[in-house]
Parts: sequence; structure tokens; C-alpha cells
Amino acid sequence: MGFGSMRLTVDPDGDNAVRVLRRAVELGVDHIDTAAFYFSPGGVLGVGEGPARYATELIRRALHPYAGKVFIATKVGPGVRPDGGWCEARTPAELRRQVEENLRRLGVDRLDLVNLRVFRGADSVGERFAALAKMRDEGLIRHLGLSAVRLEQVDEASAIAPVTCVQNSFSLDQRRSAELLRVCGERGIAFVPFFAIAGAGREAGPSGEHDEAVARVAARHRITPHQVQLAWTLHQGPHVLAIPGTGREEHLRANVAAGAVRLTADELHELERSPA
Repeated sequence: MGFGSMRLTVDPDGDNAVRVLRRAVELGVDHIDTAAFYFSPGGVLGVGEGPARYATELIRRALHPYAGKVFIATKVGPGVRPDGGWCEARTPAELRRQVEENLRRLGVDRLDLVNLRVFRGADSVGERFAALAKMRDEGLIRHLGLSAVRLEQVDEASAIAPVTCVQNSFSLDQRRSAELLRVCGERGIAFVPFFAIAGAGREAGPSGEHDEAVARVAARHRITPHQVQLAWTLHQGPHVLAIPGTGREEHLRANVAAGAVRLTADELHELERSPA
């Protein structure tokens, strides 16, 4: 069970984010997902007030020096213009600036993993992935991955450099990437779903509504529906990692505990009969 840092910046109290991050590591979390464009106010969530707070800087404040405690995955692609509008890094120079920003804010000389976040559907990723591969050869990046992609884009990137992981939206109620998840398992590529709990709610978060199958399984195990969703996610294969995010310690504990939930084959079938 990993940890997604997107929601850490919402609370103006940075000390709370530091406590949550440190508690996550104490509970055994060793994989943290982040991005330089995870910040508040504004940012990808479009919320918050007060001075700018960056998830990468909160991670540095809480856990640096990392000394092997955690594996940090970050993303490049999305960016923010000086006027506050969103843009996308598409040239080698733009991508390098984003990589260097991640290095600086995290306080490291080399990034564990950089995922190229793709926006335009079936857009070619070759030139951008090659630029990241060059930075990997320079020692600035250890591993490369892709986010929000299709199988043909994974194939294109794999011809340039090894793809360590694929990060796509995937959940019990939104299984469009099921075939890609399967192929990643065959190829030894980690599959890291985001919005495993939020599902169709995406950045807005989960709706709080659950279908009857999820509710039944949750009652049977005496756990929450969100824990059922996370447990189902981890049951999709040994190559599947989960990165639920939260800014609250009680939710963190519940998320980590979901990693110990064991669902039966009948329960998996029961859950998967629900609409996706």
C-alpha cells in the first residue's frame, strides 16, 4: 500500500501534512506518489488558501534525508504558466525544467521514478519519453514510467527505454484500463491505479455512494466500503500497487489496513458483477 500526496496541500497547516507523512512511513508505507503540480492554493484540486504549499516540499520537510525509507514517484507533463493557467511540457527543454524542479523541491540528486503524464489520448510519446530517457542516462532519473496512456503508447515508449510502471485511472467502478493492467502483468510492469477510491469522482473525491455488492462485502468483513475498493484493487495482481491519498491520519490508518483484507474468489466475482 503506497500513499498519494495530492491532497496533502489542501490544509494550510503544513505540520499536519508532516505528521501524516511520517505516520505513513511508521505504518510501513514505502512508496509515495507526488508531482510538482500538486500544490495549493489552486493547483490540480483548485482549492485552498494562504501561501503556496507544494506536496514535494512537504515530503522533503517530513522525510528528508530519505535514506532508503521511501521510494518516491513523481510526474512531469502538466505545468502552470506565470498567469496561473495550465500548460503541458512537450519539448526536451520544458521537460528538463520540470525534472529539475522536482529534484530541487524534493532535495535529491536523482529521482527514483518519473512518470510522463499524457493528456492527448493517442498522442505520440516517443520524443518526450526519449528526452526523459536521456536524463535517465545522465543520472538524473532512476526509472521511467507513463501515466494516463494506452497500450500503443506503452509499446512506443518501451522501444525507447524500459517502462517500469504505468499509472492509469482504474477502480472497481471504472475498469477501462483492465486490458492494459493485464498486459502490464505479463510484461513485468507495475500497474499503479489512481482514483482507486474516487472512481468517476476523480479529483472531487468519492461520492459516498456504493453499490449493494460493495456494501455487502464491507459488512461481511466489518470494514468500510472504501477499504473494500482498495482491497479489490490489490487483488488484481501482484504487480498492482495502490496509492490512496489523504490528509487525515484516521483515513491513512484505514487505507493501510485495507492491505491486509483478503477477499475470496466468490467475493471478487460478486464485486465484479457490478456495473463498471
